Amino acid sequence: MEQIKRIIEAVLFAAGEPVELERLAKTAECDPSDIEAAARALMDDYAYHRRGIRIVRLDKAYQMCSSGEMSAYVTKALETRKPPKLSSSQLETLTIVAYYQPATKAYVEQLRGVDSSYSVSALLNKHLIEECGRLNVPGRPILYRTTADFLRTFGLESLEDLPEIEKMQFGKRELPVEEKEGATNEQQQ
Repeated sequence: MEQIKRIIEAVLFAAGEPVELERLAKTAECDPSDIEAAARALMDDYAYHRRGIRIVRLDKAYQMCSSGEMSAYVTKALETRKPPKLSSSQLETLTIVAYYQPATKAYVEQLRGVDSSYSVSALLNKHLIEECGRLNVPGRPILYRTTADFLRTFGLESLEDLPEIEKMQFGKRELPVEEKEGATNEQQQ
């Protein structure tokens, strides 16, 4: 177990970005459940001892990052600015994409009742959403989904951690989707 912990620490530190659970398991030559147990033990240890770093789980990946309580010091040392806050229109758009993904801009606009071009563009620039394919319908609209940055920004391990809401249904039907990098095959319109 200690060797697996050291492997996880070394790989996550060197990567600087999320590393998939399966990749960690192949690297350590062990079962994914062993990686999960070792990562959870490291996460608990870092939190218990109030270390300056943390390991966070992002869906089926892990990443090493600085502790939230140390953010002022990190910002001061690296002379970085806080990311701009999301406007209410961007937050509404992000909420729709998060709960109804993959979602088209037209679907977002249908739910919001207003043009959402600027909000979608801003969320793409902030890397909170990404393109994930196109619908196989006339015009071939782009589908959007949330990113790992979205999970990290909102402190979520996966989309299942989103609070429950009562979703609105608009003529539930299946539409053909052209897949791109793991897009799901369903789109509610």
